[in-house]
Amino acid sequence: MRRVLPALLPVLLLLLVAGCRPGSGGAVLTGECAGQDGTGVSPGTIKVGGIYPLSGPASAYAAVAQGASAYFAHVNQHGGVDGRRIDFVVRDDAYEPARAVEQARRLVLDDRVFALFQTLGTPSTAAVREFAHRWRVPQVFVASGATQWGADAARRPWTIGFQPSYLAEARVYARYLAEELPHARVAVLYQNDDFGHDLLGGFREAVAGTSVRIVAERSYEVTDPGVQGQLANLAASGADVLLDVSTPKFAAQALAADAAMTGWNPLHILNGVAASPAVLKPVGYDKVQGVVTAGFTKDPAAPEWADDPAVHAYLTALERYAPDADPGSQQVVFGWTAAEAFVKTLRRMRCPSREALRAAAHSLREVQLGLLLPGITVSTGPGDAFPIEAEQLSRFEGDRWVPFGRVIDTRAPAR
Repeated sequence: MRRVLPALLPVLLLLLVAGCRPGSGGAVLTGECAGQDGTGVSPGTIKVGGIYPLSGPASAYAAVAQGASAYFAHVNQHGGVDGRRIDFVVRDDAYEPARAVEQARRLVLDDRVFALFQTLGTPSTAAVREFAHRWRVPQVFVASGATQWGADAARRPWTIGFQPSYLAEARVYARYLAEELPHARVAVLYQNDDFGHDLLGGFREAVAGTSVRIVAERSYEVTDPGVQGQLANLAASGADVLLDVSTPKFAAQALAADAAMTGWNPLHILNGVAASPAVLKPVGYDKVQGVVTAGFTKDPAAPEWADDPAVHAYLTALERYAPDADPGSQQVVFGWTAAEAFVKTLRRMRCPSREALRAAAHSLREVQLGLLLPGITVSTGPGDAFPIEAEQLSRFEGDRWVPFGRVIDTRAPAR
């Protein structure tokens, strides 16, 4: 015994350190997955955490969680992922970055989740990213189009986006204007945070060298009561186009203010994150005719998808698992679609480990999702951490968005 104990001490110390270091979670795998972290995975479940603004000024985005939860319930009903049910734990950060970090700590250290599937919003995601990186926890398919999630992938590989980046979206609008209104004078309303600056900066970059000019810019804070004053200032510019880079609450105010003005009738381009019918309907569909946006998912209410199997599955599951959700909400569709991508990524893992999930999320090849528009797929790989990089423009007509033109792959040079 005296000879055995000294020999075992180094091994015991290594196990103790491994069990306590950030990222180990104390669930180190063996066998062919030896040394990898399997925290949150049991023979019957995979525990996953999500952080959303269920309250506060951006609470309209709670619909994203509804869509994701409905998809996970749908998958569980059909056997889960390799026999494991997804236990989706949702936390509220009220769109406050400090609170998002607090909730991430609860999910990782107390709930012991396998991964963070979606933190919503650029500020909250950025705040949580450092924590996820330090603890080596995958922060997968975040609900934010900030360019940094893909651009910083080499330094922060535990975080990856999902939707087209705001830079990609900006390129779509810039190409459209350069082709259809080559001498457009553009006024910009934008949220004064990373989200607003990212899309506005991308648009500035994309119109450089064209005849399209930005003639006025006005920002707002997420804590502001409204944006009517900003709209009045922008109207004074006499711009031909209003680029509206806002979240749902402020987008509805901007649309209403624009419609109420006399003497100014710009083409209103509404960024994708606010382009839900739930935003437009309270304003009045008659007041938002002709508004343009860019998107990448099907509209479940559109007649062209009436016989689409994926849309049918979505509507059926939503009625069963999230009856209070609006099936026409783009936020609900987005949550469902990102959750489908997440499940397909889980099924591509070589091991039930956090490291394997990270690797799988960065090695997707032309993955098809049921509610993506035809011609748009999910792809990542070495040097490419932007899962979706194509969109199609739509115009609001009647009571829905009507796609027009071609699908625009923003990786390809402009024609």
